[in-house]
Amino acid sequence: MNWYEKLNQYFPVEEMKSKEHIELLLRERSDIYHKNEGPHHVLMYVETDDFIFIDYLFVSKDARGQGLGGKLLDELKSHQKPIILEVEPINYKDSDSEKRLYFYKRADFKHATSIGYRRRSLATNEINQMEILYWSPTEETEKSILDKMKKTYEMIHTYKDKQIYGASYQPADKVLTFDKDRADSDILVDL
Repeated sequence: MNWYEKLNQYFPVEEMKSKEHIELLLRERSDIYHKNEGPHHVLMYVETDDFIFIDYLFVSKDARGQGLGGKLLDELKSHQKPIILEVEPINYKDSDSEKRLYFYKRADFKHATSIGYRRRSLATNEINQMEILYWSPTEETEKSILDKMKKTYEMIHTYKDKQIYGASYQPADKVLTFDKDRADSDILVDL
């Protein structure tokens, strides 16, 4: 099974970029968009001068619980930059969603509780709520994480979207919002 099939089987359709989109990023944005692949993992990530964004992290069922995911995160952490990623809220129909959150909590990631993230999927035309997690070697504000997330959204998520999908994603300011008094609680607290 190739790297895209692994990702496509693991991640929900509304979160998946098309193979064409990812290959275009790897080819045309190779200065910042990277693939780290092994027999039991696929890691797609963005690295800029001041942060890392994990687009996809897949570890095969056969290798889970053996420390591979932690080693991949430790390698990224060694770059000494904030690391940002998107996760779906716990879905009790998907037992992996809680395990994923627990994995990131153990790796010292924090939930950016003041950042709202609601994006219309071009694949399903439904609005999906995602949450932003981050790790930082320094004290990073959630406002700074929001700015980095918007940059990622514009550089990566919406890269040539009209050409690839025949439609455009919503603008970053509509999808990503900042509200210190947001009602959602920290999704990592009760794990």
